[in-house]
Amino acid sequence: MSQINLHEIIRQQQEQLAAMQAQIQALLAAQGAGAEREAMGSNMGSHMEVAKPAIFNGEAAKVGGFITACRLFLRIKMRGSTVEEQVQWVLSYVQGGSADIWKENVMEEMEAGEVEYESTEEFLTCLRKEFGGGEEESVKAAELRKLEQGGRTMEEFVQEFKRAARGSGYEGRPLVEEFKRGMNGGIRRKLMEAENPPASIEQ
Repeated sequence: MSQINLHEIIRQQQEQLAAMQAQIQALLAAQGAGAEREAMGSNMGSHMEVAKPAIFNGEAAKVGGFITACRLFLRIKMRGSTVEEQVQWVLSYVQGGSADIWKENVMEEMEAGEVEYESTEEFLTCLRKEFGGGEEESVKAAELRKLEQGGRTMEEFVQEFKRAARGSGYEGRPLVEEFKRGMNGGIRRKLMEAENPPASIEQ
């Protein structure tokens, strides 16, 4: 092998080595930036002001709002906590009425090892089943039947109607009929006169 070829091979290897080193540095820099962003997000969550849930005393009409407030706080403020810590935190806001008895039973079962929640969401589902039941559905259905468009735009009314419909037990044709009932008269007449009236509120 000539001396010229040997120098050329060495030069090419040096270039390849330099390129690999540059790639490694780029990967390390990207990992560092990702960790920094994650840390910043974590710090931002820890310093963000988040409203705590109101005390829940077992009223069926309030269980949905209570669970939503708990979820929001847990996601922002207690992301790194264990399931048991999060469950105990939620239980600290369950006070009064029939809720006290249920809370005491849950705490005793947890301490005795008789029940272990795999996730906080599983616990919140149990809470909803315990205090929501048919009463919550009745409350949601009553709210839906009272809902009217009024001064809202159609888009605003659709969003509000969807929110009220969740958990109300209404679906299919009865849901569409409630939607039409809540519309302002002029829009409802145009809808009724349409050649192909919508079969769902998505249309």
